[in-house]
Amino acid sequence: MKNSRSSLFTVAVLTSSMLVGCQNEPAEQSASQETNASSESDHGHPHEGEGAHGHGAGPHDGTVADWGGGKYHVEFTVDHDKKEATVYVLGSDEKTPEPIAAENILLTIKEPKLQTELQPVPLEGETDGKASRFVGTHDGLATVMEYEGTISGEVDGTPYAGNFKEEAHDHE
Repeated sequence: MKNSRSSLFTVAVLTSSMLVGCQNEPAEQSASQETNASSESDHGHPHEGEGAHGHGAGPHDGTVADWGGGKYHVEFTVDHDKKEATVYVLGSDEKTPEPIAAENILLTIKEPKLQTELQPVPLEGETDGKASRFVGTHDGLATVMEYEGTISGEVDGTPYAGNFKEEAHDHE
């Protein structure tokens, strides 16, 4: 029952991702920007995504994606040594933490193919069962590369999904 409910939720969220895109970009463009390009990196932190259409690196130097037509944004970061992904839920300004009431959010990575639930880990001061930080581990996150995938979840009964893609960048 749980697997079928989880599958239905995933289908609903992925369908909604096709309907809900950033206000600056049609949803079709977001889905069509996927490429298979990836390159290795040895510096161990996230990169700005392709098709960021104004989304710079997030406040945690992660890749920012739209979640809900600009109402929310999500920032993907990864610690390869810990095999740990952290996703921050941000407000419309792409900088301010936006705590949400969610049991978890789902991280789906294309390559290496993996899916893991991220659990809420509230930042200091976040209360009432709300969190803007979600953390999870998976052995596949140990691979040092630029990741591409989808972050999905439900807030107040509304499913949200955002596609992201890390990109290598030069360091000064």
